[in-house]
Amino acid sequence: METVKQEATPTTAGEQQPERTFTQAEVNAIVADRLSRERSKYADYDELKARASELQQANARADALQGQLDSLNKATALQAMRGRVSTQTGVPAELLTGETEEECTAQANKIKRFAEPSYPVVRNGEPYHAPSVPDVAAKAFSPNRKHNPKEFRSY
Repeated sequence: METVKQEATPTTAGEQQPERTFTQAEVNAIVADRLSRERSKYADYDELKARASELQQANARADALQGQLDSLNKATALQAMRGRVSTQTGVPAELLTGETEEECTAQANKIKRFAEPSYPVVRNGEPYHAPSVPDVAAKAFSPNRKHNPKEFRSY
């Protein structure tokens, strides 16, 4: 039989405890008791690990949804800003591509200047009109035009 020595510890009255020896069965029981207490601390480790994994996945989904929500909010705000500029300038909102109100306003002013009719070109004090292309098809199919078939020659 093995024995386990414990150091004598003083008692309250200053007396020393006598040396105690343990049998192997007692040591085995003490160790088994200690191991079972230690294992009971971590008995729900697998459950906690699974829950932590679920929470990480839920956080990842929440982050993805938050990103989508942020992008939708940004797009909505951008569309509203372009609508305001469109209302103020009279330029369709679909033509505006700026990211800020100042950019969209500048862009709308440029579009308005481009869309305004330009002044006619004047040469020698007279308005210049580009030469028109004769309408050959209209002349060819005019009701005033008479068809004269060619004569058939026999050989």
